[in-house]
Amino acid sequence: MAKIGSDIEQARNYLASGRVVAIPTETVYGLAANALNAEAVAQIFAIKQRPHFDPLIIHTDRMEKAFQWVEHIPETLKKLAEAFWPGPLTLVLPKKALIPDIVTAGLPTVGVRVPDHPLTRQLLASLDFPLAAPSANPFGYVSPTTAQHVNAQLGEQIPYILDGGSCRVGIESTIVGWHHEAQQPIILRLGGISLEDIEAVAGKVMLQTHSSSNPKAPGMLSAHYAPRKKVFLSLTEALQHHSPQDLGAIVFREPIPQIPMKHQLILSSKGSYLEAAHRLFAALRDIEQLPVQAVVTPLLPEEQLGRAINDRLRRAAASA
Repeated sequence: MAKIGSDIEQARNYLASGRVVAIPTETVYGLAANALNAEAVAQIFAIKQRPHFDPLIIHTDRMEKAFQWVEHIPETLKKLAEAFWPGPLTLVLPKKALIPDIVTAGLPTVGVRVPDHPLTRQLLASLDFPLAAPSANPFGYVSPTTAQHVNAQLGEQIPYILDGGSCRVGIESTIVGWHHEAQQPIILRLGGISLEDIEAVAGKVMLQTHSSSNPKAPGMLSAHYAPRKKVFLSLTEALQHHSPQDLGAIVFREPIPQIPMKHQLILSSKGSYLEAAHRLFAALRDIEQLPVQAVVTPLLPEEQLGRAINDRLRRAAASA
C-alpha cells in the first residue's frame, strides 16, 4: 500500500521524477502528475483505467501562474477567477502548445484551477510545473474525500498519498467555459460553487453538463460516481425490484418511513447543502457496507449546491 503522510518534500520529489502521487484539495483527493510530462500523465490514465477521451484539469497555486498555461482569458471568466480562486472553480480556456495533448484529450482547450487547500498550495508553490490531477479513484467510481479512501482503492499503484485530512467541500469543482457564439460563460459541470454564485459575478450563463462521449471537460459523462450497488432515484421504482428490508437510502434531511432506519444515511439533518455536499461521497461509500441490495437516493431541491448533488446522484443511478 502507499505511504501516507504530510511530507511535501517527499511528494515533490516523486512528482519531479515523473511519478504519480495523491494530493488533497478542498473538493476531493486528486491523482497528480507533472502536467508537462506526457509519460507521467499517461500513468494517471493507466492507474485510473480512465478513457483517454476524458480530459484532465491542471492545478497550480495562484491565478497568475494558472494563466501562464493558456492563450486567452475572456474578461468575464477572469472576473470569476478573481472572485473564486483559490476555490472549487475550474476554467476551460485555450491552451498553450506546451500542454501535452494527452492532458486535454486532443482538445485545444485546457481546464485550469487554483485549489483551496493549504498543504497542496504549498506543494504547488514549490513546483515549476502544474499538476494534472483528476479524482484519485478508479474511473467511474465514487470520488475519494480522505487519504484512506485513496489508499483502499489505489494504494497498491502509487507510492505516496499526501494526507490533508477530510476534504472540506466534498464534491468536485464547478467547471466553466466560454461559448464563443453566444459570447457568454457556459457551465460544463456543476460543482462546489453554485449556479447562483456564478451568475452573481458573471451574469446569465448557459448550462451543458452531460456528454455521452468525447466530453469537453472532466465529469461530463452521463454515467459516473457510482457505488457498487444499484441506485434508484425513486422509492416507487426501487420497490418494483426489492422489498423495503433489502433497501438502503441516502437522504438529504428526512428519512424514508418505509426503509429501516438502520439502513439510512442522512446527509444533513439541519438541511444544509454545504454539509450534504461534504458528506455525499463518503455516504456513497458507507452505504456499500450495509446489508442491502440497492440504494434509494431521492433528489434534493434544485437550488444552490442541491443542483450539483443531484447531478452526482443522477449519474450514480445511470451507472449502476
